[in-house]
Amino acid sequence: MHSSTAMARVLVDELVRGGVTDAVFCPGSRNAPLAFALHDAAAAGRLRLHVRIDERTAGFLALGLALRSGRAVPVCTTSGTAVANLHPAVLEAAYSGVRLVALTADRPPQLVGTGASQTVVQDGVLGLPTTTVSAAGGNAHWRSVVARVLATRGPAHLNAPFDEPLTPSEPGFAPGRDGGAPWTALAPLARTAGPLPLDPSAPTLVVAGAGAPPLAGVAAPVVAEPSSGEWAQGLRAGPWLLDDPALRPAQVVVAGRPTLHRGVARLLADPAVAVYALDGDGPWTDVPGTVRAVGSLPPLTPPDGWLERWRAADRAASEALDAALPDAPGGLRLARSLVAALPPSSALVLGSSNPVRDVALAAVPRPDLTVLSNRGVAGIDGTVSTAVGVALAHDGPAFALMGDLTFLHDTTGLLIGPGEPRPDLTVVVLNDGGGGIFGLLEQGAQEHSAAFERMFGTPQEVSLEQLCGAFGIAHAVSGVDLAPLPPPPGLRVVEVRADRSGLRSGHAALRERVSRGR
Repeated sequence: MHSSTAMARVLVDELVRGGVTDAVFCPGSRNAPLAFALHDAAAAGRLRLHVRIDERTAGFLALGLALRSGRAVPVCTTSGTAVANLHPAVLEAAYSGVRLVALTADRPPQLVGTGASQTVVQDGVLGLPTTTVSAAGGNAHWRSVVARVLATRGPAHLNAPFDEPLTPSEPGFAPGRDGGAPWTALAPLARTAGPLPLDPSAPTLVVAGAGAPPLAGVAAPVVAEPSSGEWAQGLRAGPWLLDDPALRPAQVVVAGRPTLHRGVARLLADPAVAVYALDGDGPWTDVPGTVRAVGSLPPLTPPDGWLERWRAADRAASEALDAALPDAPGGLRLARSLVAALPPSSALVLGSSNPVRDVALAAVPRPDLTVLSNRGVAGIDGTVSTAVGVALAHDGPAFALMGDLTFLHDTTGLLIGPGEPRPDLTVVVLNDGGGGIFGLLEQGAQEHSAAFERMFGTPQEVSLEQLCGAFGIAHAVSGVDLAPLPPPPGLRVVEVRADRSGLRSGHAALRERVSRGR
């Protein structure tokens, strides 16, 4: 058996033994040994294989699978620019701690730097430490390398140079050392942080973002972002209350990585507020450099009335918000109705820009939903593919909410070949004909109107119905007030059309009404 075939078979075998259940593959020539090995593993029922023609889409599909399952998911490409196309997904995985494995084929070392076709220096091309497998290493070396890659908490890059011939001469997997066990067993890693040196009796606020640890039972008001995993533990109108002087905390505890609300950023930068961070799997969040200590949360004994003051303000602000939402911009109304309309045990993937913020500001949190979003680097790219991956890994119905530009940015995420695993996923697209988020930022002010529409609004007139038709995907049009949604049958798109011309003034009017009502 040639070394390329043997190495590919061992690598795939050890990935499966190490707990991999899904793999994504993009066709190429140099990764042919891996293609045959992955195909054989899938045919034997050892893993589920997903084939895509676009490496960028494939990377985000693997990201979505890993984000929802918590398992490592390899995405396999050929050499050259195919590898570079994984970079956006790798960046997101790196900043959100997702176990994405870039399994890249390479030309043999003697061809690098010679002008050989599809040959680049792949070591470090993804901004990650690159583990390059030696073709001469043999069974123990190959398996040990895979074990090290699977032990990585975030993304990893496994680079495999293959020499010709690239096709197998005989079928079958290389045998392992003992049955189905991994070559190197890894005990779960855990660390215990000491308690934070905060004042347990001081008025304390907890703000939670993506990656927050469990906060159930904490004796403090919690303002949680939808993708934090602790959204249902938080105050529904919490983001609207952050600038209220009557609710100003003496100290704030940061859980995970909050990135959505400017009110949180202002609070963390306030020199009069003591800021602490909970220990987690990755670096703690500290944009203004104000965190005093990192550790675990000790029992809190807040002053009498502190929690009730926040809860009363939350109830009043929620009532004012619900009274004002019928006149609010369409995205906020859609966010509230969509979250309320989802079947129990649904997964909901939120696009960056306005959708995730609209849900944070307007929806009523639900403990029976799994809410996910690419908040590592908060880009709009790959959102359709991420949602497809989440849906394929989720045991229940899956939905996604995104804007039209986010949807169009990942059109190839809709391309799923015949015979490939298909998700049960409804993608809800708020189509306001361009980039609505910029109308709420500084560049959306009236003094910048001459340049705004072309440079930031980026208007588009694509027929989403015709686009979906080209992919053979069901398409429907709905208003912003959605009725209860049944579990999605296959992949479908629900388009909600809106006007973004009054977005800035509509948000300002809503803020004023909520402020008066609380």
